[in-house]
Amino acid sequence: MRISVVINTFNEEKNLERCLRSVKDFGGEIVVVDMHSADKTVVIAKKFGAKIFQHPYTRFVEPARNFAISKATGDWILILDADEELPTGLAKTLIEIAKAGEVDWVELPRKNLIFGQWIKNSRWWPDFLPRFFKKGKVSIPAKIHAPYEKEGRGIQLPAEEENALIHHHYESISQYLERLNRYTDIQSEELKKKGYLFGWQDLIIKPANEFFSRFFAGEGYKDGLHGLVLALLQAFSELVLYLKVWEKGGFAKENIESLAEVMEKIIRDYLYWQQKITANAFAKIRLKIKSKI
Repeated sequence: MRISVVINTFNEEKNLERCLRSVKDFGGEIVVVDMHSADKTVVIAKKFGAKIFQHPYTRFVEPARNFAISKATGDWILILDADEELPTGLAKTLIEIAKAGEVDWVELPRKNLIFGQWIKNSRWWPDFLPRFFKKGKVSIPAKIHAPYEKEGRGIQLPAEEENALIHHHYESISQYLERLNRYTDIQSEELKKKGYLFGWQDLIIKPANEFFSRFFAGEGYKDGLHGLVLALLQAFSELVLYLKVWEKGGFAKENIESLAEVMEKIIRDYLYWQQKITANAFAKIRLKIKSKI
């Protein structure tokens, strides 16, 4: 039983060494597929004895994932991003699973560290992905953020911190905005290919729904200011996405006479969530009071 660690890189000198240190004693080989980095990424990979391959630059990682997997020789594959690391306890668990050979793939939770804080809500946790699998049992569509395609029998590790990959995600607002601009370029192209017809209402409804989904339904309010900021940023990302679709359509003119109706809907949705959260908070307070009586 041999394990290959597969990492795709592009200008990752800041993160790669931390990632490689976490897996230097895990598995039998490390495969790094680089997209012609201009920094010391390849030098660092060589330092850790990685097998290095080059792939043409793509604006997002998915098109190069399967190529990277094809270069691995292990029976099992662990996919990592350069800004992730594998904790020692999780490494031991994965080795035991591979030795047992009873499953074909394992979904791992990810501990997303964003702006210096572990985001435990806001739909950022547990962030399951099938990152550990027998070779040939998982493939990755060449579409941004597309779900992985799985075959055979799999398991999902419990959503507990000791089972989680550590993901050093966004470290600054500038980094978030740079990725937002790049990703929304790609996503707007995909929407156009799917035949999406722009409607100005989506400039309001889509961002609002994203905010409600993150901050209320995803309990982002429990993450404090971080949760509020991330919900706002995700909503802004939706706004930029649909603005770019509008741009691709030539900035077409549309009548916005029904703006008041759209805004009333958003206000109703907000009041619904506000009342629901408030009711839940009071219910918890009542339970605490009863438990003390």
